[in-house]
Amino acid sequence: MSVEQNPSPESTQPRPLRLTAAAVLAALEGLALVVGGVFILVLGITGDADDRQQAVTGGVTLIVLALLPLLAARGLLGRRSWSRGPAVITQIMALPVAYNLLQADSMAIPGGIVLGVVAVTALVLLVNQETTRALGIRGPGSASE
Repeated sequence: MSVEQNPSPESTQPRPLRLTAAAVLAALEGLALVVGGVFILVLGITGDADDRQQAVTGGVTLIVLALLPLLAARGLLGRRSWSRGPAVITQIMALPVAYNLLQADSMAIPGGIVLGVVAVTALVLLVNQETTRALGIRGPGSASE
């Protein structure tokens, strides 16, 4: 059996609420990417022939990008230590997107606010000591047991 299949001592305790909240936020971001990708894909297929290729490419790209936060959310719920890295990367990638949405003069501003708040909240939850401990991640210089 691999280490991933063996339950860690931390997994016998209930999952911390912060870990669950971080997983839910990552899953919501992944679902939003899927919905956006499908929306762009449908618009591209049913819309102008000039923009069809670009819309299909953009839609498929968003759907593929959704895999990162969705897999991270699943790993966080399963208390897999590897899952924190992709979840943190997703949040760091979301911050410039939120900033760009905030710079727009359109209805994208509320989306930028929501995305920014979700990304910062998820980052705080992911680097929290309780979350780190629940995932079995030891800091640098920690003695291995």
